Amino acid sequence: MTELKTISPTRAAELMQTGAVLVDIREADEHARENIPGARHHALSLLDRDMPARPGDDVLIFHCRSGMRTKTNAGKLANVAGGCEAFILEGGIDAWKKAGLPVSLDRKQPIDMMRQVQIGAGSLALLGALLGFLVNPVFYALSGFVGAGLLVAGVTGFCGMARVLALMPWNRRMHSA
Repeated sequence: MTELKTISPTRAAELMQTGAVLVDIREADEHARENIPGARHHALSLLDRDMPARPGDDVLIFHCRSGMRTKTNAGKLANVAGGCEAFILEGGIDAWKKAGLPVSLDRKQPIDMMRQVQIGAGSLALLGALLGFLVNPVFYALSGFVGAGLLVAGVTGFCGMARVLALMPWNRRMHSA
């Protein structure tokens, strides 16, 4: 398995000025809400279907939100780089912003699905604990149910809460990336 070297946001910005392509591997909802201008979107979930490299690309720089997804999938990213020199943006878009580099933020787009699930699950678990303590211990079952749902999601990759949240009206606006 080939490993990719990491580069700093400022070095990545310099390379982009000389033709390097920044590839955002986050999912469509994350990219639609906030992205680095000029970055090409190619979700990690689509790597098995097609390659992010295009004819004429010489250097690819992969990024995610914090750098964790790119590091975890470095071997896979190296394999789909199509013979290009490839790097990982150290710290992802979070580090890019901390370096004072430009990002495009569309507040009309919903926050990413993972954060919505975290907010929803955390709220329900807290509500169950509070109601169990203040009203009736039977409400502790709500916290248990949420915990079981998170466990199933982690083990199987199926998240029922994410599926339900995806149907909500605020998540239907995500078509301008």
